[in-house]
Amino acid sequence: MNAVLPRFLKSTYRKDPLISVLITVGVVDALIGGLDDSWSLFAFGLGTAGITLAWKLWRIQQRRSTPEEPVVQHYLPSRSSSPTLPMLTVTKKKPPY
Repeated sequence: MNAVLPRFLKSTYRKDPLISVLITVGVVDALIGGLDDSWSLFAFGLGTAGITLAWKLWRIQQRRSTPEEPVVQHYLPSRSSSPTLPMLTVTKKKPPY
């Protein structure tokens, strides 16, 4: 479990950095407000984290409802625009004596 948590956090932060930062800010505010008996900061933190989680779930729902067709990348065109090259013939020359 020790190696799984950092890998999970890194992949989450790379996918959605804005959402991850907002959730982190909300959780930290809620922790500070809860431990310091500042209920307004606690409510603000919970609200920020809750709204951000709802936004993330809404985005996941939007991605699932619109199926995307895979994009096919062709590195070379199907036909070349330049004419084909002629076949090379090797002429054998007699070495000078």
